Amino acid sequence: MGKIDAKTALCGLIGNPVGHSISPFIHNTLAEKLGINLAYVAFKVESGEVETAVKGAYALNIKGMNVTVPHKQEVMGALVEVDELAKNIGAVNTLVRVEGGYKGYNTDYLGIKRQLACDGIDIDGREVIILGAGGASRAVTFMCATTGASKVYLLNRSVDKAQKLADDVNVYVGRDCVKARPLDSYSKLEGFGGSDKKYIVIQTTSKGLYPDVEGTPIEDESFYDMVEAAVDIIFNPSQTRFMRLCREHGARAYNGLEMLLYQGVAAFELWNGTVVSDELCRELYTLMKKEMGQE
Repeated sequence: MGKIDAKTALCGLIGNPVGHSISPFIHNTLAEKLGINLAYVAFKVESGEVETAVKGAYALNIKGMNVTVPHKQEVMGALVEVDELAKNIGAVNTLVRVEGGYKGYNTDYLGIKRQLACDGIDIDGREVIILGAGGASRAVTFMCATTGASKVYLLNRSVDKAQKLADDVNVYVGRDCVKARPLDSYSKLEGFGGSDKKYIVIQTTSKGLYPDVEGTPIEDESFYDMVEAAVDIIFNPSQTRFMRLCREHGARAYNGLEMLLYQGVAAFELWNGTVVSDELCRELYTLMKKEMGQE
């Protein structure tokens, strides 16, 4: 981190817990590499105190903040403005200082979009399977539907929850492209059991997250024969069992560390009116893996 002085701008993260977040590493490294006088810290904020924290941040002239679990919905009520896409997604993870308070954005959407582009996964005109319909799934599902996926199969244990998300997305994009299905309905999809049909698959559940390293949302190995390329938004462990099964069946598979990087980069760009180059992103990604012991 560079020299901190009276002109240093402050940004931060609010959530609970925040003690193991890599966001300070991302933003402080970016600030140093780009010569921007900015420092980024993490703030533990209890549920019910989010509005107080946001008002206090504004009073302290904090330039911008990220928001992580469990506050991505609660924070929306403390903002003076919410970006239209974030409003429809129903979650905010980035706050940008404006007159009278903060405007909320969802850069998780931008993070997964940029990761797919950088990993050479083109979903335009393709059929996508999304596993899970929780909070993490919302930005992913909106992204797939708004960037040209021909059809999105939203597989979840609770079909009602998946249907609500599907309805929200279909109304927003103006077409009936998201289909809610039970998690075990993959066997009814075209391609199961032996054709050449392949899907892009994005895993958004917590199954496989450390310490549950042997967890995976679908145990049936026949499912993985349908996968062409996959992203698991989990990044700890660096290779989940879901990813391993995809690779064993001939598919490309990536973890969620790039999504974490790119959602952070998008926030940094919003706060500073700058563009972070692909070259710097690749350098930072290497540094992040080293920082997390994933070399």
